[in-house]
Amino acid sequence: MTPDMGTSIANALGLVLDPLVLVVCVLSGLLGIVIGSLPGLTATLGAALLIPFTFFLDPVPAIASIITMSAMAIFAGDIPGALLRMPGTPSSAAYVSELYAYTKKGRSSVGLSIALFASVLGGLVGSIVLIFVAPLVGEFALGFTSYEYFWVAVLGLTAAVIVSQGSQLKGGIALMVGLLISTVGMDVSLGFPRFTFGEASLLQGVNFIPAMIGLFGLSEVIRSMTARRTTDAAHLVAKPRGKGSIREALRRMWRRPGAVVQGNATGSVVGVLPGAGADIASWISYAIARNGLNAKKRGKRRKSGAEQAAEDDAEDGPLVAATGANNAALGSAFIPTLAFGIPGDTITAILIGVLLVKGVEPGPNLFLTNTDTLYAIYISFIIANLLLIPLGLMAIRSSGLILRLPRPVLMAAIVALSVTGAYATTTPTSRSSSC
Repeated sequence: MTPDMGTSIANALGLVLDPLVLVVCVLSGLLGIVIGSLPGLTATLGAALLIPFTFFLDPVPAIASIITMSAMAIFAGDIPGALLRMPGTPSSAAYVSELYAYTKKGRSSVGLSIALFASVLGGLVGSIVLIFVAPLVGEFALGFTSYEYFWVAVLGLTAAVIVSQGSQLKGGIALMVGLLISTVGMDVSLGFPRFTFGEASLLQGVNFIPAMIGLFGLSEVIRSMTARRTTDAAHLVAKPRGKGSIREALRRMWRRPGAVVQGNATGSVVGVLPGAGADIASWISYAIARNGLNAKKRGKRRKSGAEQAAEDDAEDGPLVAATGANNAALGSAFIPTLAFGIPGDTITAILIGVLLVKGVEPGPNLFLTNTDTLYAIYISFIIANLLLIPLGLMAIRSSGLILRLPRPVLMAAIVALSVTGAYATTTPTSRSSSC
């Protein structure tokens, strides 16, 4: 460790361990638990809701709030999956059957505890990968010229189309529309206004924060309100019960080391790919674990009591692997974000906007000019995943209350926060045009 690195780490610790930052992390974690616990709401929506509040924070608490909220929301998406068989977030959909199987046995707290500790371990592994790999990638990227940056940009745009859910044609069309919208404003090269139609308020382009709130926040509200509700079972859910669930969850994880390693490795690798994200990492890791489990089952007919118990433990493999991949991908997704300025997923796409608003430009120069903030991001990941343990256990115990929140009231609150935040974060001269 060089003296400069030691100084940067010490400064970063001072920034992250500030009482304000810790309070912001706890509050953001609670928001993430609520967002993730409600089916249809995503971690991306939570990040969009945090944008207006981060506008009034320093860079470190702003970034730490999004990191903590995202980690909490990804885990909390397992709660409705376990209790209602309705995944709270897309990344929880892969293993919802395994979680719900515990609920049918009256052991929902065991299944959720397995998901919790696998998520914590995966998040810590993803953080370690980020800490050691991101500087290497950033050092490599320092040698890039305009040609390399052009192809990196092409890679990011292409990846956005390739990983589009549903039709890739629609993804390409949406990408082109986004590029066209980004051309609104003053041409930075020629100093000539483009597509402003005589409106002075458009000279600065489309404001990023209201655009992100609308695209990721209000769109999720509309999608959630128009989705068909097949059950109101949330009002019938009791608290998960079961003594010793933590001990049993750790025991079951200990007996599945292969699934733990596979899930963390898969999540770390997939997360680096631009545009992939936790949901794709979860499905890939689940498929690998499930295929391996099915291969072991072939040729087996009769089972003794011990063999049946061993098989029940084996069913934990896909659950452990997929939940670990979730949070491992969250950390490694920051590698292309910090090194190249390319979002690894939708959450980091929002984070890039927050960094730019705060005057922190992601890319290779970040590793030279703003090392204090860089190390603060690393430490924030570790703190967020450690904070996941107490908040996650609290969420498991109070999950019945979370699921009873009236959806219409919640949606109205989200819309109100989104509109208010978009209004508050625009400049005074542009408020009249943004409302």
